Amino acid sequence: MATTLANGITDIQPIQRKSAPDLFEHPDFYGVDELLTPEQRMIRQTMREFVKREITPIIEDCAQRCIFPSHIVKKFGEIGAFGPTIPVEYGGGGLDYISYGLIMQEIERGDSGMRSTASVQGSLVMYPIYKFGTEEQRRKYLPRLATGQLLGCFGLTEPNHGSNPAGMTTYFKDMGDYYLLNGSKMWISNAPVADVAVVWAKNEEGRIHGLIVERGMEGFSTPTTGNKWSLRASSTGELVFDNVKVPKENLLPGKTGLGAPLMCLDSARYGIAWGVIGAAMDCYETARRYAMERIQFGKPIASFQLVQKKLAEMLTEITKAQLLAWRLGVLMNEGRATTAQISMAKRNNVEIALHIAREARQILGAMGITGEYSVMRHMMNLESVITYEGTHDIHLLILGKEITGIPAFA
Repeated sequence: MATTLANGITDIQPIQRKSAPDLFEHPDFYGVDELLTPEQRMIRQTMREFVKREITPIIEDCAQRCIFPSHIVKKFGEIGAFGPTIPVEYGGGGLDYISYGLIMQEIERGDSGMRSTASVQGSLVMYPIYKFGTEEQRRKYLPRLATGQLLGCFGLTEPNHGSNPAGMTTYFKDMGDYYLLNGSKMWISNAPVADVAVVWAKNEEGRIHGLIVERGMEGFSTPTTGNKWSLRASSTGELVFDNVKVPKENLLPGKTGLGAPLMCLDSARYGIAWGVIGAAMDCYETARRYAMERIQFGKPIASFQLVQKKLAEMLTEITKAQLLAWRLGVLMNEGRATTAQISMAKRNNVEIALHIAREARQILGAMGITGEYSVMRHMMNLESVITYEGTHDIHLLILGKEITGIPAFA
């Protein structure tokens, strides 16, 4: 049977499940597990088993055919992957930030696109509704987003305004009984299948506000972005607003200005800093196992110095990233993490993950470009992750401003 997505798109062929077992066990060279609580380790193990059961068997087929496995949304809701840090009273997990990071790490070990689905829902949709919304909005949307009954997306990036979101041109007017919204957003994860969108737009005075836009509102459409070589198992699209009437009760009143969406991005970037460690670990483990089994010149290629150099450097960078993410998690739990600290972790960890994916591909040789192994898929995905939620260079400039006090991007 075909799979029907939330907006009526139908997959022509059923998703195929692979039979190859997922044998992943994470490297922990510095005993970082000893820094985790028993509850945090249990949460990580639960999510690891979920990924092995629900994501690994299907993800290569989804990526090859550019299909979003829509059934995973409800499963994410059942396992508690949506809004782990949101209070329990609103349907969230009420967990700490290290637990949230570990959840993102395990999901991205399966696939960056699957982690994007979860992190957008939690950090960019549920978080702003919880943080900036009314009590009525929290009660209306958060429990259904937490269970996966609703899927959300986050509308900030525009065709002509990526790294400069303050220049957005999407706007809304007060029409008395409602707001009239016009404009467009692009490169929006979850957009084609989302039920709700948290959209950032300017009012008539040029002040940025958040609005909750629901699928089915007249004039609201979500075209799919095709021809992707990256995040192929993720659903990406545009948000188009053509005189959309948005009820006044859908305005997020808790915070205005660019600082509001940037707070959301801090939360998402934090999750990315953890998530990409999972992708790096998977590439490292795949390369290590392959090197032990692949025989050339009468012995395993793992016995050659250059292969050992690559593996040693991979493990070193993964260990450094683990420690960076853990310390950032402590600061997040204490409410002391800064935007610059989050930028450092996001930038560093994505960079090392992409480098590790490329080195792992070298160790696997020609086999590294096939779907028989996860390495090339991770590499292509990470080419998007290094750009979204703030590009690699923009995060350098955020750190540069922190160091010098001088903004170089404005």
